[in-house]
Amino acid sequence: MELKKTILSLLLLVSFFGTAQKNIYESSKFDALSESHQVLAILPFLARLELEQKTTQEEVDKLAEKEGYAVQDALETYFSRRKKRKKFNVEFQNIEDTNAVLAKNGITYENMDVYTTKELSKILGVDGIISGNLDLNILLSKGVDTDFSFLDYFKGNSDYGRIGLKISDGNTGKLLWKYEKEITKKTGKNTSELIDRMMKLAAKRFPYDKEKKRKKRKG
Repeated sequence: MELKKTILSLLLLVSFFGTAQKNIYESSKFDALSESHQVLAILPFLARLELEQKTTQEEVDKLAEKEGYAVQDALETYFSRRKKRKKFNVEFQNIEDTNAVLAKNGITYENMDVYTTKELSKILGVDGIISGNLDLNILLSKGVDTDFSFLDYFKGNSDYGRIGLKISDGNTGKLLWKYEKEITKKTGKNTSELIDRMMKLAAKRFPYDKEKKRKKRKG
């Protein structure tokens, strides 16, 4: 039994790293467009829920909003920890400031998607925007059962949804970087673990990583 668990863990780890590489896009113009970037804003993610339990659309919308803000908070926590170790060459706007400025300008979770990246960047006074989408069939922010079996794997009961994270240039509005990942039982038991694991998998390809920049210059 222990051998089976070890083999499964290794296979999943290889799968995670392989998927991370395949699901990452970086613009060929990234260096040119991001050269002067100093501050990025993290927006609440736009979430879509497909829950099994019966509930009203209004309740689903409120829950989706909560999930979207949970991802925003988890990303800020991840970047803050890495920033303390001087891992990035940009700063990240405090999300409380981001949300306050959006609110002052009449931008809510419900209407945020009608604004362009250029408009949001100008309003927030930043050089770029980190945003994304979240599709879930569970409430990840509340925490989920991560007990895993071979049967779950083959039945597909381990699938909770998908997350897509993107970085856009504030001046041109162009997409600079994008990362998509499926959310499963092995991804983590809550939003913080999801973000921590997915970003660690993508760390070597994260465009604002100082080490990555140094290697590019040497190459």
